[in-house]
Amino acid sequence: MTNTNTTDPRPVLARALDQAGELISTTDPAQAGRPTPCDEYDVAALIGHLVGVVRRIGAVVGGQHFSTAPIDQPTTDWVGDWTAARSTTDEVLATADLTRQVAVPWGEVSVASAIGSYVGELTTHAWDLAVATGRVDRLDPELAEAALPGAKAKIPAHIRGMEGIPFGPVVEVADDAPAYDRLVGWNGRDPRWTAAAV
Repeated sequence: MTNTNTTDPRPVLARALDQAGELISTTDPAQAGRPTPCDEYDVAALIGHLVGVVRRIGAVVGGQHFSTAPIDQPTTDWVGDWTAARSTTDEVLATADLTRQVAVPWGEVSVASAIGSYVGELTTHAWDLAVATGRVDRLDPELAEAALPGAKAKIPAHIRGMEGIPFGPVVEVADDAPAYDRLVGWNGRDPRWTAAAV
């Protein structure tokens, strides 16, 4: 049972998962070594990270400690590993108590709050993958709008530079900038990033 006073973030999460999955399934394996705006990942490593994220969502929502689901999952079967992880996580999400407190790397939060933050992570990494592979036109701007509040809650500006915080300073963009520019700028990305500029 879920608390009906809590806005259910699962439909938005499903859209974020759909978007990431579609990008993964249509990425050309020949692009595996391309750089991405997420400095520590090339395309292949970023896809492995996304597989790790979807597995971690299932673990956290299911009441396990986040450390039981490593966030980076090397994979050569991009579609198969993503599909299996997504299926397991969807099963857990279907019966989730959105009000239950769970452990995430940034503290103790409700399941609903954790899901909101993971929407931001998935949507930001979808942009990373899309821009690295030349497919930003396939991104859903409504997801970026939905993800920004969770991103701001999870990674406020004042914690940047602290030990263990893997986010650079906020990249300032105009208040009326496109939704993805505002989201990725908040997450420390330069919205003007291109592989040619690396």
